[in-house]
This record gives sequence, C-alpha cells and structure tokens, in this order.
Amino acid sequence: MDSLVAIIIAVALCLFFLRGYLKSLKKRDEEARKSAEKGKLFSEGPKSQHPHIDTAHCIGCATCTTVCPEGDVLAMLAGKAVIVNGYKCIGHSLCAEACPVGAITMVMATPSMGADMPYMTPEFETSIGNLFIIGELGGLALIKNAVNQGLACVDTLMRRRAAAPPNPAPGVYDVLIVGAGPAGISASLRAIEHKLNYVTLEQDEVGGTVAKYPRQKLVMTSPVEFPMYGKFKKTELSKENLLAFWDMVLNRADFHCVTREKVEHIAKGEDGIFTVKSANNQYRARAVIMALGKTGTPRKLGVVGEELPKVMYRLIECDHYVNKKILVVGGGDSAVEAAMGLANQAGNKVTLCYRSAQFSRIKERNAKRIEDCMRNGKVEVLFETNPREFKSDSVVLDVKGQEREIPNDYVWIFAGGVPPFDFLKKIGIQFGMRDMTLEASNEAKKQAQEKRELAKAGSATV
Repeated sequence: MDSLVAIIIAVALCLFFLRGYLKSLKKRDEEARKSAEKGKLFSEGPKSQHPHIDTAHCIGCATCTTVCPEGDVLAMLAGKAVIVNGYKCIGHSLCAEACPVGAITMVMATPSMGADMPYMTPEFETSIGNLFIIGELGGLALIKNAVNQGLACVDTLMRRRAAAPPNPAPGVYDVLIVGAGPAGISASLRAIEHKLNYVTLEQDEVGGTVAKYPRQKLVMTSPVEFPMYGKFKKTELSKENLLAFWDMVLNRADFHCVTREKVEHIAKGEDGIFTVKSANNQYRARAVIMALGKTGTPRKLGVVGEELPKVMYRLIECDHYVNKKILVVGGGDSAVEAAMGLANQAGNKVTLCYRSAQFSRIKERNAKRIEDCMRNGKVEVLFETNPREFKSDSVVLDVKGQEREIPNDYVWIFAGGVPPFDFLKKIGIQFGMRDMTLEASNEAKKQAQEKRELAKAGSATV
C-alpha cells in the first residue's frame, strides 16, 4: 500500500510539472507567433545577410535564440527555430556559430531584394577585369566580412601574378585601393604582407564609416584573422577601441594612405593599366580594389530651408552641443543614438521626429533605451511627423496632419545615404539581378566545410 501511494504521488508530481512545462511551451509558441506577425508589419523580410534554418536538422535546443545580440530575431515555434523579426537581423552570425548541429547557415536576402547590384564573380571581380568591389558596397555590411574580403581579394591578385608575372612598368602600382575603412585597411595590410607596390586613397579619414560614428557607439564584430596582427577575438567594442586597434596595427606597418583624396574617375586602358583620377592627382595601377562603403552621399529631404548651416547629416561629438534646442529627423539606429547622445548633454532639449507610427528597424538595446528617454522626458518623440520647413530659429513640423512650429538651434537628418552606384555605372561596371541567396549559401557551406576540416586536422595532431 505504501508503495502504491508513493507511485501515485510521484505520478501526480510528474503530471503537475509536465502540465506547467506544456503551458510554458504553449505560451512560448504564442509569443513567437505574435512576434512573427509584428515582424510582418515592418518588412517583407531580412534585407541583408541573415540565418537560414534547416528545420530537418534543427533539434530545438534554442541556443540560437539566446546568443543573438539584436533581441528576438529568432524564436522557438513548435520545437523548431524560426525567424520572427528578420528586419532586425544585421548578420552577426553568432546563431550559426552557436548551433551544435550545423542547422544554421548565413545567407543573403532573396534575389528580388538584391536587384540593381553590381555584377561580381565569387572572387569579388566586377565586369571589368582586375577591378574589384569589397565590403559593404558588395552587399555585406559586417566588419568581419569586409576584413575577409580584403584578404581574399589581394590573395587572388597574388595567385594571378604567380601564374603570369607582369612586365615592369615605371610609375604603375600593383594595386590601388579606394577607401580606408575595414575592407580597405585589410586589403592594404595584405598588400604590405605580400610586398606589393600599392597605394590607398581615402576621401575623408582613415576608418571610413566607423570614424564617423558617434562617440562610444558599439561596433559588433566576430573573431577574425587580421593581417599583420593575427586573431582578433573581441565581439563587442566601441568605435574608439576599434580605431585605436587599427591605429596600433597600421603603425606597425608601412601603411601608405592618401587622405582627402576623392576618386572622380577610373578608366582601363588597352594595355590593361587603370588610370585613376582625383581632383588633384592621377594614378596608374594594374588592379583596383574599391572599398567605398555604401553610405555614399547623405540623402536629403527636399525641405524648405534645408540648405541652412544649422542643418547637418552627421554627428560625431555630442558634447560639442549644450543648452541647445535640437531636432533629430529619422527612425533608425543612427537617429535614435544621436538623439539620446545629445539629450545627455547639459541643457539640451531634444525632439526626435519620425514619419512612421512607431520604431520598427532599431536594435533591441536602442529600443529599450529610447523608451527610457521618452518616459523620463529626456527626448520628445513625435511619430507620424515630417519636417515642413527649417527656419533660422525654429522648425515647422507636420504632426499627424497638424502644423506645429517649435524653437530650434540645430537639425540633424538621418535619412540614409545615396549609394555610389551612379559612379560605378559611369566607369562601366555592369549591374543586374544576382541570386545573392544562392551565392552566400554556397559560400557559407564552403566556409563551414573548411572549418570542419581544420578542426579535424587539429584534433588529429593532438
């Protein structure tokens, strides 16, 4: 009898905990469905590199959902990982690295989203032989990808030189690199390692887009092999730390970079030599690597008064502005981060206006921080609002169809940039539809296979 009572109690306890577990699974699935529906409101899916989940191999361990730094990009639904907020994904690939069974690979957006892209071979070569595009301009935005592409591109040139050594030509560089951001720096250092005669041209300052980020902006990366340094293992660091790292590496090398040198034209001669023209100089090179970035020229709104000196498109140092009335226009991470940074300076009154009804494409940490700023009154956020006119001491806004004028000292507009595609077309690079999903999926599988072979070789030597 005692044994029967014990069994009944054990079964009851098991049923109690099982019921709680099943309820939690049901609640989790319901939250995932709601999040997926919310995601559909904001976009038709991921715009760039994102995870592809092989449900046949997914074991439902939920590891991928816990490592993503952007919040609820992934969720568990019916025991499988699914993408619920693809618009938040910026391609860190930590989920793919964390998956214990290799069920996740990083792929690009669908071909329809990759339209009007420059034609490129798997070696990043354009329709013009020996003219390459790497980094964000080619479709991938992560620092890790930019660094790896810089390495691969110069290695491709070295293989071609070994197969067909070029004839000596005075005044001709082996390679000319346009842009000194992550991709351009990586290519430059690889060129130094290979003892190539090279030059790097940068229209602004070394660091590219990263150098223009607001102070203390966090830059996410992944472990990556950096030329002339080795394995770089940090996964979260500020803009200042990243620039300091680059400065340390570049000071070790004979880094030849001409800053404030904007390239205006590139032409390939019948002899295969490129002539690269800037406003003040002309260069000749056997190969050209373009690492321009994708930001291009800041996009303007066409608002009356936008030409006023108080209207700006880039913010670097927030602490230069105190006791000011400020308007920030935009709803992306750059706009939100700028508004919060300016609001933390003494005496500033910051208003953020956004044309949509709510934020939809910002990082999870920024969403939480801006909610706190709105709640404590640090930042006034006006949704469904567009600037109508900028005046010397005020701005006129259209707030949900109602005109409102507020005092103002400065305006920052974060409406994205116009990519330099017109320049690429002008110099003869062909554009067209690319099946970027297939390209990136094949590349991801290739890299995964290489990792497995290296791991296997490493374990065999132990």
